[in-house]
Parts: sequence; C-alpha cells; structure tokens
Amino acid sequence: MQRYLLKIAFDGTDYHGWQVQPNGITVQEKLQSVMLSLYGYAPDVTGCSRTDSGVHANEFYCHFDLEKKIEPTGIVNGLNSVLPIDIRALSCTEVKNNFHCRYNAVGKNYIYRIDRRKISDPFNLRYCYNYSGKLSISDMQFFCNTIIGKHDFVGFSSSKRSVTDTVRTVSHCSIEEDGDFLIFSITADGFLYNMVRIIVGTCIAVGSGRIDKNIAEKIFDNGDRTLGGATAPAQALFLNRVFY
Repeated sequence: MQRYLLKIAFDGTDYHGWQVQPNGITVQEKLQSVMLSLYGYAPDVTGCSRTDSGVHANEFYCHFDLEKKIEPTGIVNGLNSVLPIDIRALSCTEVKNNFHCRYNAVGKNYIYRIDRRKISDPFNLRYCYNYSGKLSISDMQFFCNTIIGKHDFVGFSSSKRSVTDTVRTVSHCSIEEDGDFLIFSITADGFLYNMVRIIVGTCIAVGSGRIDKNIAEKIFDNGDRTLGGATAPAQALFLNRVFY
C-alpha cells in the first residue's frame, strides 16, 4: 500500500461540505466515486478539515492509500479528467503510511469576503457576502486583535460541535480593504464548528456599532454564544491555506 497526499481546490456551492452525508452530495463522496471509476475500488479518502455546506477551498488536503503505486502526476491528471469542473486536483505527493493530513496539520488559514457595494454583483454572489451598511474598519480591526492568542472559543462556536476541548490558539486575525471588498483573514492551530463564521458575524456587528468592540473578552470569560453576532453566511468563506 502507498499513501498519497492530494491537494485540491473546490467551489463548495453545490456540495454539502466535505464529509460524506446521507442528505446530499459532498466533495469527499464525489472524489471517492471518481477514484472508483479510475482504480476499480474506492479508497478511504481522509480530509484535513470538515467544511460546512457551501464553503469553498483554495487549498484543501486529503490522503488516501492505493494498492499499487502510481506516479503522482498520473493521479492528478487522471482525477482531473473525470472530476467535475468545480473540483480540481492541484498536486499529489507520496507520504509515509503514518502521515495524517488532519492530525499532522499545524494550522489553517481562512478568509471571508465581504462585498460592500449597494447593488450586489451577480457574478460574485456565490463567493462573497453582500453587506452595504456602514462599517468602522478600525473597530473591526480592534476586535480582530482581541481574538489573537490562546483562548477558550466555546462562545464562538455552534452547539453542534463534536469536540470537548474548545481551546484554540489564533496567531493572526485581520480585516483589510480591497477595493469594494473587505477581506477577513484568520489563522489558528484549529477551529471549532462554525467558529470562523461566528467570529466574522461578530466582527460585522462590531463594525456596524451593534456590539461593543471589547465583546471578545466577555465571551471568552463566560462562553456565552448569545453575546456575539449572527453566524455569517457560508458562501463567502474559503479555506485558504493549510500548514504542515
């Protein structure tokens, strides 16, 4: 058996996230079905993260084992010849059989795109959140700075989370202007269920003046999800980088 690490990118609009589910098509399911057609069997494909329905990935890693060695470039070319155009294999490499794309990852970076134009762009609606209200960028950045560090993020996560350890370390959090867009960026050693979207929603609420810019400290202290903002829509979120 040979283990491979595959880097892919995907448009998550038409998928119910990464992980196989009974209620809709997922990226993992599509990838395994393509491998079945190519290799005659469907290897277990393990992903580096569990993305929500509608979330995209500029960079996503998964690993799998093949019974016979295949040249990595052949795997990439073969997959791209069969995969739908909204999923692309970018690169592939042989790794040791004990390598795990999720547990060996030391950090991930997500970005979130906010379109501030009053009239939404139909060509961007699948990849951004249109919010044309007035926002204080300085207050949003102040809030981002308070997120950085090692904290208990239970108050910035959904009750549907499947883990008990809710402490994470955020090494970077920022909001930057890019023309008509705001780009929210966050890097951490790990993320809880809906954590990024809740932080973004709270950041927007801070920028609009609905929530005090010092709110993170209160949420860290008591873990009260209701103190934060709404969970931001999924379509503007991208898994941007995975660090090993």
